[in-house]
Amino acid sequence: MIKKFLTKLSSMKLAKMMVLGAAAIIISMSFSIRAAHANVSLMVLGDSLSAGYGLSQADSWVSEIARSWQTNHPQLAMVNASISGETTAGGLNRLPDLLERHQPDMVFIELGGNDGLRGFNLTTMEDNLRQMVTIIQSRNVKVALSEVEIPPNLGRRYTDMFKQVFHDVAEDMNIPLVPFFMREIAIDSSLMQNDGIHPNLAAQPIIAEMMEPLLRELLKREVLNQEFYGHTEALQ
Repeated sequence: MIKKFLTKLSSMKLAKMMVLGAAAIIISMSFSIRAAHANVSLMVLGDSLSAGYGLSQADSWVSEIARSWQTNHPQLAMVNASISGETTAGGLNRLPDLLERHQPDMVFIELGGNDGLRGFNLTTMEDNLRQMVTIIQSRNVKVALSEVEIPPNLGRRYTDMFKQVFHDVAEDMNIPLVPFFMREIAIDSSLMQNDGIHPNLAAQPIIAEMMEPLLRELLKREVLNQEFYGHTEALQ
């Protein structure tokens, strides 16, 4: 009797192990399938520097990266939600609809330049940036912030305080801060339009070459690692 019971118990354990093993295989396969077919998108929420002011939008640095990803990293997609003349207030107003429409996995905020050039209140600008980050994170979307710099036309004190806003927001809200991509471009007149503010056509592939690995690394670290892969080879 005891022998029969032990035999039955052993069979039950074996069956349970087989079920668990099969479940593990199915789960493993589902993660592999999801990773292989991952379509991860990055939305750029910026102003004229990202919208391709004075150029065809197809020639902007954002479009350059989008084409590169289509060829070399087809699991990644780029959405350009940038508008020339955009301010942090405008970006904040548009953000909920953009998130709903595009459903990005990550948002790269490149805003503030127009606030600074117009001498807007920096406390208001900072509050707008913080609200954008909060809204994005509330949707379980990752976010990164671009550092922005402006010419010292309004005085060194305002310029320094302006730049510090981006560092404070990124540090306080624990999000990545990407160095300002115009820093070296702006001092080379051969890469600037006649207004001295906007990068020209020749500058777009240079900016794209600079920004592509940074944005891809952000997706790898902030999105793909956590949601899909769990290891650093995600985008190699």
